[in-house]
Amino acid sequence: MTATRPPGGSVFLVEDEVMIRMMVADMLEELGYSVAAEAGEINEAIRLAQSAKFDLAILDVNVNGKVISPVAELIDARNLPFIFATGYGSSGLPEEYRDRPALQKPFQIETLARMIDTTLRSAPV
Repeated sequence: MTATRPPGGSVFLVEDEVMIRMMVADMLEELGYSVAAEAGEINEAIRLAQSAKFDLAILDVNVNGKVISPVAELIDARNLPFIFATGYGSSGLPEEYRDRPALQKPFQIETLARMIDTTLRSAPV
């Protein structure tokens, strides 16, 4: 699968569950993306959202009981695309971001690849 697609760029990954974060990072690398930055808690995610260089972010909606909205706002202000990852469906997304792409956890690598592809294609240049 990796050989058929061009390298995709870098991803900022926010996920509080270490094992899930590692699994998603592995999926991303298998798809040809690099993980530019990772965060497992909201304050670290806020700091990285302001300073890290990345092409796309994948954001867990609920990070240790805190909503991801402040991180999404910072990434949105930088005009960078992001995808939510949630176990709660689209109704679990912050209301102001219900129009954004969302991956339903658990997800397969094929679903992740399609969602990234679609999101990057529709992102402002």
